[in-house]
Amino acid sequence: MARNTLTTTAATFTATAALLLTACGGGSGDSSQDDINGTETGAARPSASESPSPSTRPGIDRPVIKLPSSFQLIFEDWKSSDAKQQAVLDDAREELRAGYAAITADDPDSESVAFYDTGSSRSQSKKWIKSYTDKSVTVVGKLLVFDPKVTLLDDGSTASLGYCTDESEAYTKHRETGETEGNPEYMDPHVYYQVTLRESSQGVWQNDTVRSERGGCAK
Repeated sequence: MARNTLTTTAATFTATAALLLTACGGGSGDSSQDDINGTETGAARPSASESPSPSTRPGIDRPVIKLPSSFQLIFEDWKSSDAKQQAVLDDAREELRAGYAAITADDPDSESVAFYDTGSSRSQSKKWIKSYTDKSVTVVGKLLVFDPKVTLLDDGSTASLGYCTDESEAYTKHRETGETEGNPEYMDPHVYYQVTLRESSQGVWQNDTVRSERGGCAK
């Protein structure tokens, strides 16, 4: 159920915009959705109706992102003692939440996703979301997001973020039949993501490019 990742274990990266779980079980089963929020750890927990506040930076009108209770994104140790690195983590987290919210809401044109994406990531994110919505599937269960590492580049407005996901308890669900499906037993549930983010003139760290590698990390 991974977000734009390889469907088989490989050592090479694919240039894709990751948003969702790796294509769980080939993305063949998924579906019905409840409009309640998901939960997070390693960061402020969202209320039942709103996303966690990603930043205290003033003057930014951020979208409110809602996830169904049937799907949880769990961010483990998603924090940094450096304020700028934390801002990168906050916005990257919200971009990921926005992508999954778009899938569960059957909304490939999500304005929240567009808010946190720029460059090629916008078109890749839409393609990723449509790989679910076009098949009338959604995501259920929980996805662990862990081991984040942020590097701020010399220009001050570009950052590199690597992190891992564990799809062991994430599934797709068909909206019409209710059938659920997880990754095949032979498929490594861990996916490594490498994201380039750029800070907008508004002060939002937006995903610019995303690459992923299945089996690139361990838990």
